Amino acid sequence: MIELQQLDQIPDGLLDCEAIELADFLGAPTLLHLQGKRESALFVTILLHGNETTGWEAMRRLLRQYQAGGGEHPLPRNLSIFFGNLSAAKAGLRKLERQPDFNRVWEGGDTVEAGLMQHVLSVMDERGMFASIDIHNNTGINPHYACINVIDPQFLRLALLFSRLVIYFIRPRGVQSIALASRCPAVTLECGKVGDQLGVDHAVEYVNSVLHLQELDSEPLHHEEIDLYHTVATVKVPESISFAFGDDSKELSLSPGLERFNFSEINASTIWGDVFGDELPLEVTGEQGEDVSEHYFSVDDGRIVNRVAIMPSMLTMNERVIRQDCLCYLMERYALPQELLI
Repeated sequence: MIELQQLDQIPDGLLDCEAIELADFLGAPTLLHLQGKRESALFVTILLHGNETTGWEAMRRLLRQYQAGGGEHPLPRNLSIFFGNLSAAKAGLRKLERQPDFNRVWEGGDTVEAGLMQHVLSVMDERGMFASIDIHNNTGINPHYACINVIDPQFLRLALLFSRLVIYFIRPRGVQSIALASRCPAVTLECGKVGDQLGVDHAVEYVNSVLHLQELDSEPLHHEEIDLYHTVATVKVPESISFAFGDDSKELSLSPGLERFNFSEINASTIWGDVFGDELPLEVTGEQGEDVSEHYFSVDDGRIVNRVAIMPSMLTMNERVIRQDCLCYLMERYALPQELLI
């Protein structure tokens, strides 16, 4: 079992720490509970991926603002912050080689990391939650957007406070937002690349806005308010396949400009890279876990092409992230049910 540290005040010096210093300062994954004017807590998770530091940069700036404001209860409502994979943050990595992904173990399992998340959930269930926000970065070129796992007016409204671009997905399983969605409205924020100050600014403004909400809006939407997409498949490079970008010595040579396809609706027969032989060197899994590789891709004269028009997201040129997670996700536009529209 991984120890969970719980604190009820900000330790002196915490807000001066960089993400790489938190492991030494805190000593263990930590839940920080802060009292606010309203009891139902906003639950924020940061650093589930150790190299995605925007969440910490946003939260320490936000907490400094409230410290400067003074007062007995400066926060508009209770706030609980979970500091996740601090050992990976210390190394500047998404996760350590021996670890599972901290954002794939929230729905149980036999690992110590899954046990840690169950402990966090039990604590937060007792505390009571108003809403949940999980803050992340992308490694590829992507806009800022919010993700939800339930098509519901409160979830949609919570997401729209961050961006009109909203992604609905039910895979991968084990992510924080799916586990929290049965407990309270929950969103995942994708705040662009690490080091982008606009991403930090956006996250600070958003979390502060949610803290000030008295209740979550459940009004139906105008269809013009939202650009809603549905993640329908995950694209991975099999472990057995060697790959690189623009390197013909590998079994799979991906196009160096691939990440420009993110959030673009690309036509069938678009080239993704070169491959030796006729076997498709990609694994594509649908949202029910089924193999849909040949529906989406084929090999045509030594080149990988998409067989149907698609919209990718999270395409990255970071080869470590591709190995640890995936090459990208595939999306399609999602039409809201009429009962959720004005």
